[in-house]
Amino acid sequence: MKISNDDKIKMLWEMMRIRQFEERAGELYVAGIITGALHASNGQEAVPVGVIMNLKEDDYLQSSHRGHGHVLAKGGEFKPMMAELFGKITGYCKGRGGSMHFAYVEKNILGTNGIVGGGIPIAAGVGYSIVYKGTNQMVACFLGDGAANTGAFHEGINFAAVVNAPVLFVIENNQWAISVPRKWSDRLVDLSKRAAAYGILGETVDGNDVLAVYEAANKAVKEIRAGNGPVLLECKTYRWKGHHAGEPASLQYRDPKEVEAWLKKCPIKKLEKALLEEKIISEAEIEEMTKKIEQELDEAVEFAKKSPLPEAASLHDHLYV
Repeated sequence: MKISNDDKIKMLWEMMRIRQFEERAGELYVAGIITGALHASNGQEAVPVGVIMNLKEDDYLQSSHRGHGHVLAKGGEFKPMMAELFGKITGYCKGRGGSMHFAYVEKNILGTNGIVGGGIPIAAGVGYSIVYKGTNQMVACFLGDGAANTGAFHEGINFAAVVNAPVLFVIENNQWAISVPRKWSDRLVDLSKRAAAYGILGETVDGNDVLAVYEAANKAVKEIRAGNGPVLLECKTYRWKGHHAGEPASLQYRDPKEVEAWLKKCPIKKLEKALLEEKIISEAEIEEMTKKIEQELDEAVEFAKKSPLPEAASLHDHLYV
């Protein structure tokens, strides 16, 4: 399939936004300005961008604990996202969700999830509601390779298959489940092979190639919208940082050579190189994009700093509909 030049530039823009947001959030966390948990997705930007560019405005998103990129790719804005990280009332969840529990209902972003694999049965349930109501929507559910070994994975995907739910399950296989390498978890080369157990389609793709992710997701989305049930898509990628932003530098469970090799596979640099060679974009335009995102992030941080904290009297607000 042919991807337009405008879409390629949009892909680059969205990946750059995610990368710079994660870098800024990490800096703020290390400085002690952001507290709590923070799980960055540096290096994985091609997956949310390639998948979510195939969704419609009213499609649903179910995310994982490493979900900043998913929210941004689905239309999340810097200011309310940064305010949420700061625990301020101008955040998407009024400061109550933090990094691991973003939700933006107006955009059908159902939430990031602090429980590994916890979003899978939720996505299956939402998919079933779409079948029940007969609306022309679908769900994109993101999970890590560690979640692929949970009971929620097997039960959730099996249920989605049985009820023919329109769900795209996306495994962001970043090779590590906290400090456990993939080779210690199972004997599969491709986690997408598990799709056969549920009678659904499965595919594995290079998760550091946004164009390849886009094409694979596009094919999967067409199958889902045609009423053929869920699809399992595995995107092989790598997280550049530790499991969380507070991970001690002394905690060395990864071979530095492995990290170095994956750094060379940067999805942003890969697309930049292709666009420059095809003369779709110039170095000056890339630099201008970078500056524009930096400025927006500066404004978002100031917005978050100046926003008020929730008042103690509001502790029990927003607990029930």
